[in-house]
Amino acid sequence: MFNLLLNENMKIFRRTRSWLLIIGMIVVTFVTLLVVDNLTTGTQGSSDWRVNVQKQIEADQAQMENPNYPAHMMEGLHQQIALNQYRLAHDVPPTDRTMWGYLLTAAKLMMVATIFTVVASADSVAGEFSGGTIKLLLIRPYYRWQILLAKYASAVLFSLLLLLVTAVTAFICSGMLAGFQDMSIPYLYLTSNGAIQETNMVQHVVSTYGYQGVQMLMIVTMAFMISTVFRSSAVAIALSIGLMFIGTTVAPFITSYRWAKYVLFENIDLTGYLVGAPPIEGMTLSFSIAVLAVYYTIFLVSTLLVFQRRDIAN
Repeated sequence: MFNLLLNENMKIFRRTRSWLLIIGMIVVTFVTLLVVDNLTTGTQGSSDWRVNVQKQIEADQAQMENPNYPAHMMEGLHQQIALNQYRLAHDVPPTDRTMWGYLLTAAKLMMVATIFTVVASADSVAGEFSGGTIKLLLIRPYYRWQILLAKYASAVLFSLLLLLVTAVTAFICSGMLAGFQDMSIPYLYLTSNGAIQETNMVQHVVSTYGYQGVQMLMIVTMAFMISTVFRSSAVAIALSIGLMFIGTTVAPFITSYRWAKYVLFENIDLTGYLVGAPPIEGMTLSFSIAVLAVYYTIFLVSTLLVFQRRDIAN
């Protein structure tokens, strides 16, 4: 298995495309944080964060008094005012322009890293069929499931590499922009019952990246299954990315249905549980993990069954 895994990783890193994706992830992370820093700098009216927070409270209160302001956005303003008032009362500075704020911003780029991983791993099985090399691979003294497992493991390792590259790049860039201070600032969030909670910032950041990693794993596993079933890299990439975007777009609109909590894309983003905001009222972290485990098993079993029975004569 070690030789198989080594061979599959060599295939990935021999491709120029894989290195371009890694470099692209570094560039995207740097550029995103630089843009965010410039935009944030432009909104700062004073070097004293208390003055800026007070001005933000007054601006939000003025917005709430505006009769033309959209009603569905009022709740967000109310939450922001409550958090800012808590900051002033308990002397908790905002994290927007700290290392932690930039790291949390970069965590949202995991969707980009997921797309890059899908592009890199879609060739894992489909490329072997389209190139005709699958015959040479299967005549080697290994079981089919061993070959498939090695290919899947290499795809997962590449996704973990992109996750690590993004986190390390974000850490370095954040330190350059904001310095490596304010390490003890807590993370504030408003729970569903309206209470303001403080949590350890390091734990929150690590958990955020970890939960994003779970989402990446599910998408990559789904893409791997599609690649095996359709034997086409282009179809695997297009279908996987299409399903990812459609699923995340449609998910908020089906929350009122009972069956919605069993849908993959209602459970795939676990970061809401970090701030006490489940995708659907009543859902728990353990429930979402159980649902994801079922989908994960279905994806892997389906992939194995298809690959085991695939006719390679033609």
